[in-house]
Order: sequence, then structure tokens, then C-alpha cells
Amino acid sequence: MNKQALIFVTGATGLVGKELIIQLLTKGYHVRAIYRSTYPSDLAKDLPGKLEWIQGDILDITSLEDALVDVTHVYHCAAIVSFHPRNRLEMFSINIEGTKNVVNACINAGIQKLLFVSSVAALGRIRENEAIVETMQWSPETSNSAYGQTKYLSELEVWRGISEGLSAVIVNPVIILGPGNWEKGSSGIFKSAYNEFPWYTEGMSGFVYVVDVVKAMILLMESEIEGEKFILSAENLHYKEVFSKIARAFGKKPPYKKVQSWMAAIVWRIEMIKSFFTGKEPLLTKETAQTAQAVVRFDNSKLLQRLPEFKYTPIDEAIRLTCLQLQKEHNLI
Repeated sequence: MNKQALIFVTGATGLVGKELIIQLLTKGYHVRAIYRSTYPSDLAKDLPGKLEWIQGDILDITSLEDALVDVTHVYHCAAIVSFHPRNRLEMFSINIEGTKNVVNACINAGIQKLLFVSSVAALGRIRENEAIVETMQWSPETSNSAYGQTKYLSELEVWRGISEGLSAVIVNPVIILGPGNWEKGSSGIFKSAYNEFPWYTEGMSGFVYVVDVVKAMILLMESEIEGEKFILSAENLHYKEVFSKIARAFGKKPPYKKVQSWMAAIVWRIEMIKSFFTGKEPLLTKETAQTAQAVVRFDNSKLLQRLPEFKYTPIDEAIRLTCLQLQKEHNLI
């Protein structure tokens, strides 16, 4: 992929999308990014690359076709991440139908390569007796989330595109840490830690720094690797350990109250009732309550073997850098 490439990015206003644009521009690439309604703030700053915003929607086939004119490479990052039942239909539409549209548009436009940002949820992450690897697949028995099902079905659209001649690669990140909108998404754990949320579970998951997710994505796009998928995970850690590290980085009190399974079952039901009357997203759902209790380990060896020059940032350092950035953004220092 040379610097003359025109790169198209979906999901450009999210945690991964923003970091992707910054890194691509830093490398001198010309980037075209899509937004749905509100024009995003300019991320270009004084970076050497060129950034072009275009209004559109991945559910609108015509706008996608227009957006891909002269494009050579595509990063498909757009998705809805939700564990609330009321968002199920929208999530299925955007995650699956949207990916189908992107794949078809790439094929029709003769795109040189597509990189799809999936999730480890598509692998069926409820497997407590074995490490999760790329060859595993979602099934009702190995997943408790509709989100995981949508990402699995989205991946099938990409594999279908590959069978039709599209060059593509898939990444499956674990929980992504970074200075995103801490009112929602994975960045919300930083706000909870800053507010000294006292509860913790004994669950375990993989964690990775958003900067590393994007570095791996770009290396895979620039490589000759295609028709494969890669788990992106730096370390497997207990939630309590991660929340405690974040709290200490903020100078706050770490969590100290253990959540028992029966307690979580009560809390998520209370949260759903509150959500019904307030219209706000619940802090806990049935799906997230179950996931938080699960001990899940991810095998990250495949990417490190295929990209020996790539190194993950230690999670301690990722947390420190993220907390510093969030403190600056929210005037907390």
C-alpha cells in the first residue's frame, strides 16, 4: 500500500476510528472518512496526510458507492455495541446489513483490500476451560450476547466477499482501552474508576490499548496477508486488577466490594426497570452481568508470529497514558 492510496474509513468518529485516522494521517496517507449527521471536528491538525469527510450511511448503498469512488483500501470499523434488548434490531441492521453493503460496495468498486474490525465476541467468548483462538466460532452455547451474534454474522459477510474474490483480513480485538467517550463503550470503565465505583467481579478478559489495535490494523493492511483473522489482545487480566490499576492512576480508591452472582442477577433486573422509566442505558444488563463473572483467556500468539516486528504496549502503560489524556480532556488536572 503506497502513499498514493486513497483510504476509506467507516466508524471514523469512534474510539478505534479516530485513532486510525490519526495514525494514517501521520504516515502521510490520504483518508476519506464517512459521517452520518453531525460534521466531526477536524482530526487532521498539522499531520502530513490529507483528510476528507463525506456524509453518508453504510445502510445507504448509493452513498457508499459514491464514497468509494477512487478508493483503493477500506477499513470497516463502524458498528453498534450494545447489550440492551431494545437496541437489538438496530444493531442487527447496522452490524450485519451494513457490513454486507460495505463488502458488496468493495467488490463492485474493485477495492484492493478490506480490513474488517470484528470482535472476540464473534468467537464465542464464554469458554472458561480453554484459551480462545481464531479458529473458534460463535454459537448459542458459547455466547450470551446478541452483539456477539451480529459480529459473527458480519464476519460471514466478509468471508462471503473473500470467496467472491475480495482481498480482506479480519481483526478480533478484546476490550479496548483508550481515551474515548467515557460516557459509553469500553472507555466507560475509566469514568467508573474515577468515580470510585466500589464493586468488582472475579471475571477475567483480554485487554488491549487502542493505539496497538490500530498499529496492528495498519500493519496487516500494508502486508500481503489476506483471508485470515487475528485476535488482538495484549494481556489477560482480572477485571478487579484492571479497575484497580485505573483507579490508582487517577489517585482514586480501588474497588473493594465483591459482586456475587446472585447480587448481579438482582442488580441487572433493577437497572432494566430504571432504564424503562428513564430511557437511559442501564449500567448493567443480563448479558454484561454474565460476562463480568466469566473467566476468559485469549491466545494472542498468531498475530505475534505473523508480524514479528509488532509489540504490544504493557497494559500498565496503556492505562497511565489513557488516564492522563482523559484528565486533560475533562480538566481534571
